[in-house]
Amino acid sequence: MMEPSRQLMTVGNITALQDTLKQLSGYGWSIHHADNTQEAMELLNRKACRVGLAAIDASTSSLPLEADTRPGLSQVQWVAIIERDLLQHDKARDLIYGACYAYQAHPLDARRLDILLESALGIESLHEAPAIPTLSCPDDDYHMVGESPVMQQLYRTIHKVAAAEAPVLITGESGTGKELTARAIHAHSSRCHGPFNVVNCGALPSGLIQSELFGHEKGAFTGASQRKIGIIESSQEGTLFLDEIGDLPLDMQVNLLRFLENLKVFRVGGLQEIPVDVRVLAATHVDLERAVERGEFREDLYHRLNVLQVRTPALREHPEDIEPLARFFFQKFSAEKPSRVRGFSRDCAVVMRQHPWTGNIRELVNRVRRSMVMCENRLIIPSDMGLERRQCLSRDADTLQQVRDMAESDAIRAALARNKHKVLHAARELGVSRVTLYRLLEKHGIDKNGGTVDGKAVDPSTSRFVQLTST
Repeated sequence: MMEPSRQLMTVGNITALQDTLKQLSGYGWSIHHADNTQEAMELLNRKACRVGLAAIDASTSSLPLEADTRPGLSQVQWVAIIERDLLQHDKARDLIYGACYAYQAHPLDARRLDILLESALGIESLHEAPAIPTLSCPDDDYHMVGESPVMQQLYRTIHKVAAAEAPVLITGESGTGKELTARAIHAHSSRCHGPFNVVNCGALPSGLIQSELFGHEKGAFTGASQRKIGIIESSQEGTLFLDEIGDLPLDMQVNLLRFLENLKVFRVGGLQEIPVDVRVLAATHVDLERAVERGEFREDLYHRLNVLQVRTPALREHPEDIEPLARFFFQKFSAEKPSRVRGFSRDCAVVMRQHPWTGNIRELVNRVRRSMVMCENRLIIPSDMGLERRQCLSRDADTLQQVRDMAESDAIRAALARNKHKVLHAARELGVSRVTLYRLLEKHGIDKNGGTVDGKAVDPSTSRFVQLTST
C-alpha cells in the first residue's frame, strides 16, 4: 500500500490556530484552507485531502462536515478543534459524534494533534475499497457489477450478442437485472447512439397496447384528436426492449409477430405500412416454453424472439459478488447516508453471503439503502439491513456437520474471490496447505476458478449440490 499523502484541509475560524498550524507544517503536513462548503469541494477536486481540521466555536453555524450529503466531503476524516466549554452543548457534541473521527479541546498540543491526524489518515487509507469491476454504459448511469466467473461469462455473452442484429430473449428470475442487461447490449452495439425505449408489456392497459406500440392516425377512434407515433416507430435506428413479454395478450402477439417478420408497422387507422429499422430485445421471468405448451404464448413468436438468448444469473449463483455489489450501491447512494457511516462490518459481510437473496439484486439494493438510513454507528451491522444469522440458516441444515459444511464452503469461496482465484494465496489466508484446499474444493464441488464441478454448484443456503440450468 502506498504511503497516504499528508494533505490537510482546514475549515472554520483558524485565526487562533496559526501557531499550531505552523508546527503541523513542520511535521510534514501540507495545509489548505476552505472558508465554506463550495471552497471545500473545489479544494477536494484539486487536492486529495483525506483528513480535515475543523475549528468549532460558538459562532459556527455551518461547516462543510455538518450533515453534508456530498460523497467527497463525507469521505474526509475530520478532527474537531473546540473550546472545552462548548462540549457542554448538545449541538456541538452531536456534530463531533456524527461527523468527526476525533476531537481535541483547547489548549492545543501540536505533537498530540499530529499523532491524531496521522491516525485519522491511516484509518482513511484502510477505507479505500478495491476497484469494483463493472460493465458500464457510455453515459455512466448504468453498471453491471461483478468479477465472478458467472458474471464474466455474462459480460462475454453480452459483447457477442451486441455485435449482432438478431432479436434477443433475456431470461432470469425477477430482480436479476434483465433491463440492465438489455441496456448493456444496446450500449455496446452499433445502435448505441440511437434511442433505447422500454415497454413493460404487463403494465399497458389491454385496450391501449396496439395504439401505444404501433401508433394511430387522427380520428382512428374516439379521442384520437391527432396522429400519434407508436413506441416501435419512435425507436427508429435504436433498440426496443419489451419487458415481461410473457404478459403480452395473445391477440397482440399476432401483431408483434407480423412486425418481426417484415419490420413494418401499421398505425391504427392508417392506410399504409411504415418500415422501421429497430432491434428488438425481450425479457421474461416466466418459462416461455411451458407457456407455449399451455397455449398462453405463440410458438412462432417464441422462436422469432429466441434467436439469441441471454440468461441473467440469480444472485445466489455468484455469492462472491455480493460484497462488491453492496459496496457499489453504498457508494451510489452515499448522498442518503449520515456522514459518519463508512461501510459494512466484517460480520455484516459474512451474513450477507449466507442470506438466500430470493429477491436477487433488487432485494440487495433495498436492504443496502435501508441500512444506510438505519445505521447508528460507523459500520453497518446485519440488523441494520434487517438480516439475522438465524434467518440465513436453512431449515434443512439441522445438524452440526451441515452447519460446518456451509461455513466451510462460504469461507473457501470468499478466500478464492479475495485472492483472484489463486489457490496458493487462498490456502495461506485460510491457514491450510494447498493439498488440503484442493481436497476441500473437491469435497464442496468448487473448482479453483470459482466455477462448478461436473455441472454442479453449492447452494449457499444449504451447502448441498444443485444442478445448474444451462443458458
